[in-house]
Amino acid sequence: MGVVSAFPPGRNSLNEFGFHLVKHLARLDEVNEVLVYSDETTAGDPDAIQKVTFRPCWRFNSLKNVLTVPRAIALTAPDAVILNLQFASFGDKRIPGALGLFIPALLRFRRVPTLLILHNLADNVDMKDAGFAGSAVAARAMTLAGRILTRVLLRADLVALTIPRYVEFLQSSYGARNAILAPHGSFEEIATPSFGSPSGPRTIMAFGKWGTYKTVDMLVDAYSELLRRGEKNIRLVLAGTDSPNSSGYMAAAADRYADVPNLEFPGYIAEADIANLFLSASVVAFPYTSTTGSSGVLHQAGEYGRAAVLPRIGDLVDIVEEEGFRGVYFEPGDPMSLADALAQVLDDPATQEALGRRNFAAATGIPMSEVVQWHIAHIERILEKRRRSIR
Repeated sequence: MGVVSAFPPGRNSLNEFGFHLVKHLARLDEVNEVLVYSDETTAGDPDAIQKVTFRPCWRFNSLKNVLTVPRAIALTAPDAVILNLQFASFGDKRIPGALGLFIPALLRFRRVPTLLILHNLADNVDMKDAGFAGSAVAARAMTLAGRILTRVLLRADLVALTIPRYVEFLQSSYGARNAILAPHGSFEEIATPSFGSPSGPRTIMAFGKWGTYKTVDMLVDAYSELLRRGEKNIRLVLAGTDSPNSSGYMAAAADRYADVPNLEFPGYIAEADIANLFLSASVVAFPYTSTTGSSGVLHQAGEYGRAAVLPRIGDLVDIVEEEGFRGVYFEPGDPMSLADALAQVLDDPATQEALGRRNFAAATGIPMSEVVQWHIAHIERILEKRRRSIR
């Protein structure tokens, strides 16, 4: 089984989802070996996983990815390939980013069975806010290009999406007959956590790749407002690294807010430290100005039984609640509204516990170990269809 994905310790988008996808695939008895066609980075080699072989063969923003990935797959000849992608997986520059999205179609042209796990849709991304376009005209052009690339991606044998309305949208707007629903899946099968506030300071935590539609300024302003209101024993942890589109963003933010008390910038969080990060939080904040699809961070917050504070953006609330999550909502771009939402969770242990329990149930309802079995079942159907067509 082949998997095309970013992979830790590389820090490109969807690396963590890729890690858990591969780990659980390798545990299946029916999978003899997982070949990971991963990104080449300067972060070091991935940790060894039993039954997993790594074939680094692409680089973020390289024009050659559209050639090197199919070539690596041709040389190793997996039975089928799962691609773990979003629209900026191969680059934030337009040409290399777009060219990389031709890979699923090229693989199918070469008769390699392909299942694409697609984490967002170009139609649902605010191109300007997400850092892909500098003007409204450019954003419209990018959206049009995104629609063309969506049709290219639909050349894969199957396109799996984690949100029901995305499947419905592809079926109604593109006439897609190969778009299917696949649960996101919880990354780990973990023991039921404590849903109360952890010991020590009440911690507001936010986690992600920062600098485009995920920015820290409004959250710092809201935290500062809570301090002005007299909230005691609180701290703010802004974890994660720069978005590929925003190099240097977090270092500049750390300098800008050096005088804010109890504000921490821990930087990149290794996989082994993820649990402690979430379990130390009283509430997980999402200071987004737009959304690009289902949130892996929200799923992680749920796995660890954390309450969430979320922006009321477009159809984000509907998407979140379709997946079974709940949160306290705030008006996007309004630090006072965000401060009110944070206080509602921090000052009310009952709300914090209720939201944590609800999000834990949503995140752990279907573990990744079951989701990968679902993927394998669909791939076996593709293989059987290919065998019948040859007879």
